[in-house]
Amino acid sequence: MPNRVTALVFDGMKMLDLAGPFEVFAEAAKFGARYELDVRSADGRPVRSSTGIPVPVDGPVSAATEVGTALIVGGDAVPTTPVSPLLIAAAAALSGQADRTASICTGAFILAAAGLLDGRRATTHWQHARLLAAAYPRVRVEPDAIYVQDGTIFTSAGVSAGIDLALALVERDHGEELARSVAQSLVVFLQRPGGQSQFSPSLALPRPGVPVLRQITDAVVADPAADHSVTAMATRAHVSPRHLSRLFRTELGSTPAKYVESVRVDAAMRLLHLGESVTACAQRVGVGSPETLRRMFLARIGVSPRAYQQRFRAARPG
Repeated sequence: MPNRVTALVFDGMKMLDLAGPFEVFAEAAKFGARYELDVRSADGRPVRSSTGIPVPVDGPVSAATEVGTALIVGGDAVPTTPVSPLLIAAAAALSGQADRTASICTGAFILAAAGLLDGRRATTHWQHARLLAAAYPRVRVEPDAIYVQDGTIFTSAGVSAGIDLALALVERDHGEELARSVAQSLVVFLQRPGGQSQFSPSLALPRPGVPVLRQITDAVVADPAADHSVTAMATRAHVSPRHLSRLFRTELGSTPAKYVESVRVDAAMRLLHLGESVTACAQRVGVGSPETLRRMFLARIGVSPRAYQQRFRAARPG
């Protein structure tokens, strides 16, 4: 039997959230996979995407049948505006009859609003991961993941990560060889190296609310290469090392050492953008050796400094 992929769309939806995965499934069909593509809105009316392009639909969600994969797309306004009861009901109904459910980017907020992510691990665009965790505390958000599977629910990171997720679903359905053929045909990674952190801007950690801790974190950001041992920071803050560590855990959910490491990696990322060598970056951010910086990059963002620079270094003029 073919796997019918039914997408739930709405006004303001992100066009690539729909087009990216659908291109993967359509390309897979050229290599022998059996997918049927179906587009539905909550009320059966056509919608307009974030680009302004109208998107026709095959009918309302209530008329969908034999759904193999329910695909819930996202939109720019979804994280910051209440999800409409009509859209919540449509997502719940579509997921209820599907063998599996997948959300793209901020579509995770729609699943969360419908209660479908309660007690589950999930991800979304790095820019909104903290908001998803705060708005829906029963969801275990993994902010660095490209996509997450928890049972029959799949969630993916920002925008183009829907392509990664669709490829993963094709691989599950038809094997690695067919999925690799699709990836090669579309000129994308079969499995993208690293996580979302490599795409996010520096310093995703929030600023603390306690003035004494804010003074310390601001000093770390201003001069990452300085001595930022727990003892040195505690001395500058006129508190005990134990109290400082407690402040970091309470305010930032991190240890002092992990916070300093994050700042140094972020600083190195900015230097790599500008064309600095890995050795120079290691020295300028205070980690000493290129190998230490490499280990920190692999642990934090999943790729080496050299690989990161090759992907994101600014183009040279001329």
